[in-house]
Amino acid sequence: MELLILILVCSGITFLLRYSFIAASKYLPKNPHFQDMLRFVPPTVLAALIAPEIFVQNSSFDFAPDNLRIWAAALAFLAAYFTRNVLATIATGMIALWCLQSFF
Repeated sequence: MELLILILVCSGITFLLRYSFIAASKYLPKNPHFQDMLRFVPPTVLAALIAPEIFVQNSSFDFAPDNLRIWAAALAFLAAYFTRNVLATIATGMIALWCLQSFF
């Protein structure tokens, strides 16, 4: 029962956070410069979510050449750059990580 309550509370908080931007959108500035800045919010949030998974191993920063996640991320970046396809980027990163972990 506690788990259900926790899920409902977290769902409600997530909904309110997302809805707040929709509800407050009429109060946001219509300045084109501000609108241009908003384009960078999704990639920034995505990078903030992904970076710890790539660079943090065993509760410490790991930017060594033997960190296989960095190499998989680099291959995924190349796939994103050349294909501009989200599915190809995700597939490339996952397959690269699986292959690297299997061979090293």
